[in-house]
Amino acid sequence: MQCILDLHIHSKHSRACSPQLTLTNIDDVCRKKGVDIIATGDFTYPQWFFDIKNELEEIQTSGLYKLKSALDNKIKFILSTELALIYKENNKTRRIHIVIHAPNIQAVEELNRYLDKKYNIRSDGRPILGMKSHELVKLCLSINPKFLIYPAHIWTPWFSVFGSKSGFDSMEECFQDQVEHIYAYETGLSSDPEMNWRVSELNKLTILSNSDAHSLINIGREATVMDLNEISYNTIYDAIKNNNIKSTIEFYPEEGMYHYDGHRDCEIRFSPEQTKKNKKLCPKCKKSLTVGVMYRVEELADRPVGFKPKNVKPFIKLVELDKIIAQSLGIKSRSSKKVVAEYNNLISRAGNELDILINSDTEKLKNISTNKICEGIKRARNGKLIIEPGFDGQYGSIKIFQEQKSSNNYWG
Repeated sequence: MQCILDLHIHSKHSRACSPQLTLTNIDDVCRKKGVDIIATGDFTYPQWFFDIKNELEEIQTSGLYKLKSALDNKIKFILSTELALIYKENNKTRRIHIVIHAPNIQAVEELNRYLDKKYNIRSDGRPILGMKSHELVKLCLSINPKFLIYPAHIWTPWFSVFGSKSGFDSMEECFQDQVEHIYAYETGLSSDPEMNWRVSELNKLTILSNSDAHSLINIGREATVMDLNEISYNTIYDAIKNNNIKSTIEFYPEEGMYHYDGHRDCEIRFSPEQTKKNKKLCPKCKKSLTVGVMYRVEELADRPVGFKPKNVKPFIKLVELDKIIAQSLGIKSRSSKKVVAEYNNLISRAGNELDILINSDTEKLKNISTNKICEGIKRARNGKLIIEPGFDGQYGSIKIFQEQKSSNNYWG
């Protein structure tokens, strides 16, 4: 059975996350979005773990969970969290974000007990631990060998395994003697599989795409598609371990916050070529630029642009439906009443969001929506977009219709 999975989100207890991120609301949004299996997020946070245990129930003995209040088990939850590791190694401060999936509640309880004794897991849904990456892997596997651990958004400058500010130059350098237990990595919003194909070390690992949603509206903006004979934690684990996913659903990476380099405060945004010419320095303040994903990929790549390894999984790039609706209606806010009303009209009459974006017949869709919205869906599918790349923590901007004016002038 084909399933769409979003394996990395947060709860209302994580810093800078929406208070609307409750388990009930997450279930409801996944039905509209078309996500079948969703991360719980933040299972190390005591109050959220209490909610998980009290509001969810295991579906038979699958290792997946459902809302107790739900009338069906259409939306399945997988136990997950993201941890921030900050530590010194080889005279450099490392800042790494790691995604963890647990096979059952008991495994989470044991991990949480250990972490609670040594670290502060009560201050934030994504706690900061002074633990090295390979130590975390070893700890999890000592509790249960079916813990699944992999690095999050691997290219992000500040908190990632390959980040320009605090990362490493290889998986082995980061995970050391535990690298054999790393089966996957998350591309992050600012890179896509094609960019990652340029680094040969990554070929043996499974590419995962997840939303890292901090609000309900962003659930499913990236996702992973799997064909599962049996829907369970073990089959998901095996699919990831054996690189047996079907495809991924991607953000346009230029829209990500760190695709290009720059200084937001100085209104400087550079391509990698411009950054090299300026020796990684901001021409206004003369301080070091925040070097983004595209530049960092270029630094570690051992293959040319456009290289495609054998047997790679396909992927598609999408623009979220409410963004398409907003631009089609000439409205800035994707959460405006008119946009929400049209979004709900389409969902109620044409199916879930991902199905509409990927599979809908746009000619038939014109019977229930506007011609311009349908044209917007076609252009997003075909990549007929104008994108101003994101940089230094600022999302890029996508223009679907050429007559729309540029949103800013952040160019060096």
